[in-house]
Amino acid sequence: MCSRVVITGLGPVCSIGIGIEPFWQALLDGRSALSPIEAFDASGYRSKLAGEVREVKIRDFVPKSYRKATKVMARDTELAVIAAKLAAQDAGLITRGSEDADEGFAPDLTRIGCQIGAGLIAADTEELSRAVVSAQDDAGKFSMEKWGTESNALGTGESGMNNLPPLWLLKYLPNMLACHVTIIHGLEGPSNTIMGAEASAILSIGESARVIERGSADLCFTGGAESRLNPLGLLRWDYSGRLADTGEATDGSTITKPYDPDSKGGIIGEAGGMLIIENEHHAKARDATIYAEITGFGAAQTPPPVFPGILDQPDPDPIDRGLEAAIESALIDANLSQADIDLIMPMGIGVPNLDAMELGALRSVFADRLDQIPRITLADRVGNTMAGHGGLMAAAGAMCLASQRLPANSSQSQPDTINHVLICSGSLGGQSGALVLSKPQ
Repeated sequence: MCSRVVITGLGPVCSIGIGIEPFWQALLDGRSALSPIEAFDASGYRSKLAGEVREVKIRDFVPKSYRKATKVMARDTELAVIAAKLAAQDAGLITRGSEDADEGFAPDLTRIGCQIGAGLIAADTEELSRAVVSAQDDAGKFSMEKWGTESNALGTGESGMNNLPPLWLLKYLPNMLACHVTIIHGLEGPSNTIMGAEASAILSIGESARVIERGSADLCFTGGAESRLNPLGLLRWDYSGRLADTGEATDGSTITKPYDPDSKGGIIGEAGGMLIIENEHHAKARDATIYAEITGFGAAQTPPPVFPGILDQPDPDPIDRGLEAAIESALIDANLSQADIDLIMPMGIGVPNLDAMELGALRSVFADRLDQIPRITLADRVGNTMAGHGGLMAAAGAMCLASQRLPANSSQSQPDTINHVLICSGSLGGQSGALVLSKPQ
């Protein structure tokens, strides 16, 4: 018999709040934090607004003995480490990453896993450019030959790539998020990294639930993190057709309008969304606070990916078939029907044709009942935070179940009781994931 899996720790890090209490209060208040980018000069970009995490320092969230290692952390890794620390504190855990004065439950670290969703980490342009300029040919153009070889038959190799900073690659590998979290907290159970763009965190949470269900761990750190707030990251995401031309606007909430055909497009964000999930018996034995139970998980693929306005593609299917299949699988896994779902938390990133496909999948599953189910979106508040988004949605969904309250931007009035929440997402690459969170028994 599979173990029941519950959520006992929440660690959201995004533009509207650092930690579960500020994050949840911002949702209840209906606050948005999509403002002009400060991380770099974005004046030359079409999209100049973002959900940026400010006034937080990674050094404040790692042990003093580990602070040197923060020099080789990309922004994505920093967000994951901060979110993991907050989730562990919220769950009342004492790990190798805790301070001496901290109090709480010290679990068996050999029985703790870590599965984190990640994106393709964009290299720092300043670091990269220092090396690139040393690999120019006589005409002043970039030369692959001078970049990658120290010696060759012509004797012209200069190995410009050797001018990258030491340990450069270890800063940008996607599995560095889980690597640093496991080292800091001393986690010795199963560890994995899943890359699925916006679906990454949902897929990782589902994988963590499976690890616990089969008895391979008592507890897991799980979720996702990503930041594209750098020149290369923002440019790539704009090329994918997912970002709006923000012009001179300073408030992104007036631009990104989920499921509105007149929405100008999406806005990027950065976030870490980490959870502590654990075996129900383990949680009860240590008298942990249980926010919600993970009762269903589903995953699927939608071929081919859709790039709005970028590639010459035939009109896409009006239904995101992968998302539809993922939702249906999650409901079957939870032993529920569509009639049991009280709240839906989809992506709704404000790109009209992508939102239409997502809405088509929801309509296919829920039929006419869809219009009576409250829907909550976060992209119009924090931006599309990609690999971190599912973790934020899961934290918000767990709080809805625990508090029996809905955030301010619900599409419908609050039901009498919130028993089951559906969290779902498609993605840039076509991966789809769905979770069913239920009120704990």
